[in-house]
Amino acid sequence: MDAAGPVVFGASPRTPGMDFTLPAEHRQIRDTVREFCEAEIAPLAQEIEDAHRFPSEVFDALADLDVMGVPITAEYGGLGADYLTYALVAEELGAVSGAIGLSYVAHVSLGSRPIEAHGTEAQKARWLDPLARGESLGAWALTEPESGSDASDMSTRASRDGDDWVLDGTKQFITNASVADSMLVKAVTDPGAGYDGISTFIVDPQRDGGVEITTVWDKLGLNASPTCEVQLDGCRLPADRLLGEAGEGWDQTRQTLDGGRISIAALSVGLARGAFAAAREYATEREQFGQPISEFDAVRDKLVEMDRKIERARLLTHKAASQYDAGEDVCRLSAMAKLDASETAREVAEDAVQVLGGYGYTTDFSPQRFYRDAKLMEIGEGTSEIQRLVLGRELGL
Repeated sequence: MDAAGPVVFGASPRTPGMDFTLPAEHRQIRDTVREFCEAEIAPLAQEIEDAHRFPSEVFDALADLDVMGVPITAEYGGLGADYLTYALVAEELGAVSGAIGLSYVAHVSLGSRPIEAHGTEAQKARWLDPLARGESLGAWALTEPESGSDASDMSTRASRDGDDWVLDGTKQFITNASVADSMLVKAVTDPGAGYDGISTFIVDPQRDGGVEITTVWDKLGLNASPTCEVQLDGCRLPADRLLGEAGEGWDQTRQTLDGGRISIAALSVGLARGAFAAAREYATEREQFGQPISEFDAVRDKLVEMDRKIERARLLTHKAASQYDAGEDVCRLSAMAKLDASETAREVAEDAVQVLGGYGYTTDFSPQRFYRDAKLMEIGEGTSEIQRLVLGRELGL
């Protein structure tokens, strides 16, 4: 217990309930971000989704809050906080806008953290510092049109030409690519070496030649977060754009995905929380047959079940984040948290639409947006089917 007394993760008008105590420094950052989200993001969340507009002004404001590099060390421009703090920020963003939350977590866990973990001092100074300060935006390019869930089956190639590397290939469904200042691209450098033949390169999609954003996809949801197809055609990079050593790309990817799955879990908890808050507010205000609909068993029981699922997913996500901070192997926990939270987000959002009835199907109310946004959580960073495969392997099955 800190001097200010115990504080619980669920204690807010959005999230009734209790779990374990939260240190004061975590509470301060969470509350600051929550206030910002409710004042600055919630009023425009539907507008940017309808307009398919990436809200650069929001990310500038997040940089002013000093949260664009929450888990990055202060030496490289970050906040120097732990991964649990980062998960709290991701949840707060998700509770008002899945699209902003998605671009944020892609920037932090995919576009920035690998440079901190594997980059040289020169690479950190050149690329990581502006990312952590929010002066630039990051992306991560792994998926390809034909690879699907087998991310290791990639056709993008990087070949040596003197001291340079030349990249050719196509990357698909890349978050932030059209607005990013740096993008970590996976490519095969040794076709005969299998997993050991994959490497990572730092690409500047705005300035490097041979990089073209060929598609910005219209999607079921999350349209304020750009999802792109990227064509690499003779993209020439100097030797210092190789991240780590040649052949280390797949090991880097596995490490990145452990943190990335916690990101998606936290974002999913936020989405579920936002949908639940809308349903709870509506149910306590809407009257039928002379009483609030929340007093009818069918609606009350649905709200209780929604709250239970959110608390369970949050606890699992925070456990995974805490063990990640402790330096433990979190492959099992991150996969479990991502699987549970993503399915919870979709289930809770669907129930929220049902609670609102016809109003829930309209864009005047937020549950429809949370419902559409939540579906991607079961696909990105490894589908639910892949998470079950990972968990089965962790159990030796």
